[in-house]
Amino acid sequence: MRVWIDLTNTAHVLVLRPLVELLEVNGHEVTLTARPLSHTLELLDDWGHEYTTLGHYGGAGRLGKARSAATRLAQLVRFGRSRRFDCGLAHGSTDLPAAGRVLRVPNTTMFDYEWASLQHHANCRLAQRVLVPDAIPADRLDRYGARPPKLVRYPGLKEEYYLADFEPDGAVLDHLEVNPSRVLCVVRTAPSYALYLAGSENPLLPRVLRRLSESGIAETIVLARTDEQRRAVEALELPGVTVPARVVDGRSLVALADLLISAGGTMNREAAVLGTPVWSIFEGKLGAIDELLVHEGRLRLLQDPAEIEPVKKAQHAWSDRVRRDPAELLRLALPWLD
Repeated sequence: MRVWIDLTNTAHVLVLRPLVELLEVNGHEVTLTARPLSHTLELLDDWGHEYTTLGHYGGAGRLGKARSAATRLAQLVRFGRSRRFDCGLAHGSTDLPAAGRVLRVPNTTMFDYEWASLQHHANCRLAQRVLVPDAIPADRLDRYGARPPKLVRYPGLKEEYYLADFEPDGAVLDHLEVNPSRVLCVVRTAPSYALYLAGSENPLLPRVLRRLSESGIAETIVLARTDEQRRAVEALELPGVTVPARVVDGRSLVALADLLISAGGTMNREAAVLGTPVWSIFEGKLGAIDELLVHEGRLRLLQDPAEIEPVKKAQHAWSDRVRRDPAELLRLALPWLD
């Protein structure tokens, strides 16, 4: 079958890569389209899989997003019209469900944060299938038009599937010239381009970085999402704080880190799955997955940087974790393959 995968954010490459590889191993023809945002294209280039770039980043405001979405939707429709796709899949793409509806290509939308309301009101109605973790209560999705049988829920976290066969590569530490005697702290900036954050940067971030720098025992790697964020962190001129200029092996870095402090979502959950202590400084409304991780003690919500105590964690904490079969996720995601 011809399967269309649309990737519109950095994390989507990681989430969907195992499913793409399973599809191709099983003889399906997979076509990737991608939107240039954050490190999405860099990750695709590092993967080496062929893809087609469509669209552009429209900024954090509603008007800019609406214009870029309209332009990209037209591009996707033109792209897909002659290719006769049998089905499609995306994680959070706001474009594929609409293009699939126009082209009559059945498709599934996936997500694991339920409060991106504007996005879900459209995607859940336009897609033929909505796939989410079972931790999200069904009544939170009802207002989006996502109800059984369209709504399908999978057990566990998406990170338990795409990290199933993952083992960290220590080369990332050599590449970043990390001092092994110091406490390795990784900081992830906010997805300020997300509509639900209204383009805002987290005010806690500079205070967190100063706290880690002044500890005298921490080496801090900041994973910035945009060039603007990278320049803002560099302008602080804090000793012991480094901002890589391009994408790094974030999964290995999180697994090998002693501590993660993140204003995002996916990297927080990666840390929780891989056994790395994690603090969240996410400013949006708390979703069901984060509620679950907080309840289980695998995620802490940071209010004051003074709470942070940089300490070494147990070695190989990532080895003892829940691993789930990506084939099961693929089966739920694309029932049309049968």
